[in-house]
Amino acid sequence: MAKAAGVSPSTVSYTLSRKRPVSAETRRRVEQAVAALGYHPNAGARALAGRRSHILALAVPLRTDVYVPVMMDIATSVAVAARKQGYDVLLITNDEGPDGIRRLAASGLADGVILMDVELDDRRIPTLGDLQAALIGMPRDPRGLSCVDNDFQAAGALCADHLADLGHREIAFIGYAPGTYQRHAAYAERTLAGFAARAKERGLRFLHRPCEGTYEGTAGALGRILSDRPDTTGFVVQNEGAIGPLLSLLRTSGRTVPEDASVIALCPERVAEQYTPALTAVTGSAMELGRIAVEQVVSRISASARGEQPANELVLLTPTLTIRESTGPI
Repeated sequence: MAKAAGVSPSTVSYTLSRKRPVSAETRRRVEQAVAALGYHPNAGARALAGRRSHILALAVPLRTDVYVPVMMDIATSVAVAARKQGYDVLLITNDEGPDGIRRLAASGLADGVILMDVELDDRRIPTLGDLQAALIGMPRDPRGLSCVDNDFQAAGALCADHLADLGHREIAFIGYAPGTYQRHAAYAERTLAGFAARAKERGLRFLHRPCEGTYEGTAGALGRILSDRPDTTGFVVQNEGAIGPLLSLLRTSGRTVPEDASVIALCPERVAEQYTPALTAVTGSAMELGRIAVEQVVSRISASARGEQPANELVLLTPTLTIRESTGPI
């Protein structure tokens, strides 16, 4: 590198690290040599020299009760945003829970971590120590943390308002599998809380039925709903796996959508548009979640490197209601 640029090795080091000023001409020659040789700094050496690895860890969920395409959208967004900031991404799984985060913090392998699939009382948070972190999801107490999430409480309220505005009064909320609520997944709990609060304000009667998201599980949930509340005319679905079975089961039971039953889903746009009738849906941006989380954790890393207290930031993205063919007046 130094030979190609016609300068000393120390000058190359100063140019790349920007620790000392160099002339514009010297910087130009070094940068040309970097481009010509395809040079990439060694992460291990860089970490030893500057106590920075320029690696971000991403804790991704490995669970049967999560919708994998959305998680992969977030992971892809994190990887793209991290590269733009000069970071590589190390994937770690959440099957080790707090122990995995504790080991990561002790190893110094990553400068920061992004936690996905956040629970209301997430046991990973106390193990972070001095490791800078951003959370995709909002725990019960977000103080002292940087978090970004879709505003699931607002999303639940949007569903209740939409059905109430159409005249529906008997509503069923078909949610994720029971395990999702047992571990208090923030996105599921907050959606249900937002829906329940707005349903009470609007005078709606509703019942909540967790569902495994299989055809058999959805059939069981619908059977219990219609047995308990045969006059149910509105259905809110927060379970991508249950949407197709629900539409099919309503048809076979003689209930036409939307004439006899309205269905609104909390799901990605691509899911809502693939069914017949096309689904009225409340959606959020998975790609924005990843980008903002990277910006948050990099900001915290930079502040810490300067000896400053990292800023805590809570960002809630506004959900979008798109009305399609699956909802109508009672």
